[in-house]
Amino acid sequence: MRLVRYGEPGYEEPAVLLDDGRAIDASSEFRDFDEGFFACAGLESLQRWVDDGCTGGTVIPKGARIGAPVARPSKIVCVGKNYLEHAKEFGGEQPSEPVLFMKATSAYVSGADDVHVPRNSEKLDYEVELAIVIGRTTSYVREEDARSYIAGYSVMCDYSERAFQKERSGQWVKGKSADTFAPMGPCLLTIDELPDPQALRLWSKVNGDLRQSGWTGDMLFSVDYLVSYISQFMTLLPGDVIATGTPAGVGMGFDPPRFLQAGDLVEFGVEGIGSNMQRVIGCK
Repeated sequence: MRLVRYGEPGYEEPAVLLDDGRAIDASSEFRDFDEGFFACAGLESLQRWVDDGCTGGTVIPKGARIGAPVARPSKIVCVGKNYLEHAKEFGGEQPSEPVLFMKATSAYVSGADDVHVPRNSEKLDYEVELAIVIGRTTSYVREEDARSYIAGYSVMCDYSERAFQKERSGQWVKGKSADTFAPMGPCLLTIDELPDPQALRLWSKVNGDLRQSGWTGDMLFSVDYLVSYISQFMTLLPGDVIATGTPAGVGMGFDPPRFLQAGDLVEFGVEGIGSNMQRVIGCK
């Protein structure tokens, strides 16, 4: 299944995208795609509802804003330097363990919303990533069991302000957490629809220029390993998001760097899941 949410920010309704292209409002049966939905076997109930013909559902209006596919998660855990060539362009060696950092959940938005340049920004950058959405409470799981804890996958862009991240001391979170810096969408593709998450192309463009083109098979640490590894340090709750890292081609990696400017158009996607398009706008 492909789960989507639509409507104005903060007022999104749950819906499901059918194989025939119709998006059906599911709010008559389900309040939202949130922690409670996933924790209480909501995916199974939603699948039965779809199999029964989406009784009571209506086609969502054409042109409706598509929001982030799940409600704001309790946390967004990110993996740095998970592709070797990106680790090199970042100025470091291959890590021996996953590099973890967090993004503030206030940065979470739809992949169709504008990206805001934060105040005093100098070096705004982009990073397309495969996103994992957790399906049930995950703590100390084994790698071989990790897949059963995943609800599905989506597409995220891990926007970064490199000056905040690398030149302002402290942890990376400062450069990763500005408003609109965690766009996700357009859908959540359930795990049964994607048997091999390590065989996907992911890409990004800026103003039509292809900047990133990579394969999830090039990850240093696989999807299953990351879920298991992260669960050794924190409990992942249903609906939580893991951003799995980005391939080479970010703005910082060019000589000279090619950072984003107000007015730029950023596109990013993952094969088989979907793509997003965002306009960069000046600071508020």
